[in-house]
Amino acid sequence: MIIILNGDRVDVAGPLTISTLLVQLGVDPRRVAVEHNLNVIKRANYDATEIQDEDQIEIVNFVGGGA
Repeated sequence: MIIILNGDRVDVAGPLTISTLLVQLGVDPRRVAVEHNLNVIKRANYDATEIQDEDQIEIVNFVGGGA
């Protein structure tokens, strides 16, 4: 299936959840925020949120820093 991942069309094997997608991408779920079809998803719901063909996913990495 095709999803829109951070603005790019990407072919992924489905069905999958947000958790599964993050594992496939090698992304630590504790260090990102995920938006699914314009809705921010709580980390507790990553396992239950299913991704469908043509869904839009935005993954934003947290960046630490200091003065």
